[in-house]
Amino acid sequence: MIRPGLCSVTFRALTPEAVIDLAARTGVAAVEWGGDTHVPPGNADLAARVRAICAERGVLPASYGSYVRAGTPGCCKDFDAVLATAEILGAGNIRVWAGTARRDEAGEAAFADAARDLGQMARAAEARGITVSVEYHRNSLTEEAEDARALMRAADDDNLFSYWQPVPGRGRTRWLEELRMLQPWLGDLHVFHWIMTETGQERRPLAEGLADWHALFAAWTPAPHWPHPRTGFLEFVREDTAEQFRDDIGHLHALCSPGGG
Repeated sequence: MIRPGLCSVTFRALTPEAVIDLAARTGVAAVEWGGDTHVPPGNADLAARVRAICAERGVLPASYGSYVRAGTPGCCKDFDAVLATAEILGAGNIRVWAGTARRDEAGEAAFADAARDLGQMARAAEARGITVSVEYHRNSLTEEAEDARALMRAADDDNLFSYWQPVPGRGRTRWLEELRMLQPWLGDLHVFHWIMTETGQERRPLAEGLADWHALFAAWTPAPHWPHPRTGFLEFVREDTAEQFRDDIGHLHALCSPGGG
């Protein structure tokens, strides 16, 4: 089973109510709520309201996308507010980040600090029945799959998992290798299609990347102890338009359908 999901940060300009309405109207099963705009940490009333509206519209608040960065000063204290908010929201998973730079730039002390903090966060979340997933992202300690894997091993906690998303320009062969390397800790995927151009990266319609995503979904095997249904969270669309989202989410539905991936 693969659920079609949406990262609310795709539409930062919309209210939570508008995000839920768009999700419900397009068959989105689950939302990862961004902690930067839609459901800030510590706003219990808003978290409870978003949870209630999600229940009314049949959309699961599956994950809470925080911007806590393991290995930075005060991150575990910040995580306490994130965890409390996620519990009120009804999210079964919390996204966190690892550090603020690549491992080779951050150094081994920063790497060790992040691993320690991730373990502490994972243990605190486990006590409330919530998993923790580390963002797989450039300019962090998880920019490379080899480093992400080493970080998971160093943190050494069964309640800690890894997201995955494609780094533009690396190509399908490398992406598939990254999925394989992270499989023992792999949870959900962030889905989008970006390309590299002479001037940088460019968001493109998901339809143009379907060949890659068919291969990636077919190879996507979550960690044996991942407790949630697989969810492909659509994240960002070309020009941030609802029209492009509707087209992209239609293709994500097809990818998630039996045999579609």
